[in-house]
Amino acid sequence: MINDILSEARSKMKSTVSVFEDKLSGVRSGRASTALVDRLPVEYYGQETELRQLANISTPEPMQIMIRPFDKGAVTDIEKAIQRSDIGVNPNVDGDVIRLNMPPLTMERRQELVKFVNKLAEEARVAIRNIRRNSIDDLRDFEKEGMISEDELKRGQDEVQKLTDDFIKIIDEMSKKKEQEILEI
Repeated sequence: MINDILSEARSKMKSTVSVFEDKLSGVRSGRASTALVDRLPVEYYGQETELRQLANISTPEPMQIMIRPFDKGAVTDIEKAIQRSDIGVNPNVDGDVIRLNMPPLTMERRQELVKFVNKLAEEARVAIRNIRRNSIDDLRDFEKEGMISEDELKRGQDEVQKLTDDFIKIIDEMSKKKEQEILEI
């Protein structure tokens, strides 16, 4: 029973880290990255579709993203979606190709991005702590119902805490790495 709770907690914490990693990849650093736009919602034939499903996205140069739509008719829809987004870059339409020239980040913008990354990291840590709390509550319920002993409860709580510490450490490392990437000139 304790192992079930631990494996469920581990699984939920892994998915929290995975979501955090996805969010981090969408935060701009010093270089152009396809992750900045690949999940961008585009209104395509009345349907919201992720950009990566509508176009081939590449970075031919360190500060440029090139978007080559599979359907040439989607160029204007993609252009509008980029203009509506908060990435802060104007698309240059060149025939059936859209180029995004990434301006160099100002120090002020870099610091805003670092604050945003720290906010995302804190949200992920809170999610991990909530999983810990729920797992410990489940263990306490099992102890109240006589399904596990007090010693097993204590051991389970210790293991859940160790799991929590490990995953928070992973989040902190990922956050620190992204911060260095953003501040790198």
